[in-house]
Amino acid sequence: MSEGKSRGGFISETVAELKKVTWLSWNEALRLTALVLGISVAVGLLLGGLDYIFSEVVKKLFVGG
Repeated sequence: MSEGKSRGGFISETVAELKKVTWLSWNEALRLTALVLGISVAVGLLLGGLDYIFSEVVKKLFVGG
């Protein structure tokens, strides 16, 4: 098979598969994006808080500060 035919076949198969996809609605995509961002911020704050607490404990135990 020539290179041109294989590319064309790949593109047409890709387009055919993309037509089968059930896409999210705009509202679903927006809601799920907000959910991911919210969870990411919450986890970031939690890990940041734990890091601060542990670093303070290490300072007091080992550095004497």
